[in-house]
Amino acid sequence: MRRLAAAMSLVLCASPAFAAMQTKPVEWKVGDDSYSGVLVYDDVNKIKRPGLVMVPNWMGVTDDAIKQAKNIAGDDYVVLVADVYGKSVRPKDKTEAKAAVGKVYADGGTSLRKRVGEAVAALKAQDKTAPLDASKIGALGFCFGGSAALELARTGANLAGVVSFHGGLKSHLPSNGVKVNTPLLVLNGAADKSVPQEDIVAFEKEMNEAGADWQFVNYSGAVHCFSQIEDADNPVGDNCRYDERAAKRSFAAMRAFFAERFGAK
Repeated sequence: MRRLAAAMSLVLCASPAFAAMQTKPVEWKVGDDSYSGVLVYDDVNKIKRPGLVMVPNWMGVTDDAIKQAKNIAGDDYVVLVADVYGKSVRPKDKTEAKAAVGKVYADGGTSLRKRVGEAVAALKAQDKTAPLDASKIGALGFCFGGSAALELARTGANLAGVVSFHGGLKSHLPSNGVKVNTPLLVLNGAADKSVPQEDIVAFEKEMNEAGADWQFVNYSGAVHCFSQIEDADNPVGDNCRYDERAAKRSFAAMRAFFAERFGAK
């Protein structure tokens, strides 16, 4: 019995059940400015896996954003929750968040594109300390973060794929003939008042002219923020409200898209 107990103890100690989701601070520079994000991955094993830069909604790097990153990462991905405001900028409410977004777009989007691009570089640099395959990188974002992810694609970046959850579609900079090399999946609430039909038509035209491989999905009845469970208690009629059906379908679509793009079998 003692031998059996000892054997069972060894098995349990070696079991993957003891693996844990890791959250580690990551800092990088854009010019003289410092940025601070959070790296998320499951240390179930050391097998290299694809990486995703996740740009959160306009509240930035928060506990809710990190929780969402954990759900996305699972044991499939290494996720960097990206800071695009700056290390010292952490909005406390919607008013501060709106001001932070305004500052990011103050130069028409040039700074935003550079900041998201540097977040990609910061993620790739983690391949020595995290189970990351730096040759397989994608990006995604939510609300403002979805817009940021699309801006990254508009730079001509070569990533495996980009996913936008209820992000704005307008480009703040002229394309100047830049080709969109990264395949796109745009997940949109069909009832989102912040994304009018003319924006959708203009986006499709822009992407076709840029030679993009794009998919656009509309979820009936869903408004802005439909994937953000923290907005579930917002009043009915609010244009920022969680929608369980659209959330489940959109996350399934995201997973299928990245599985295809990263060559999962």
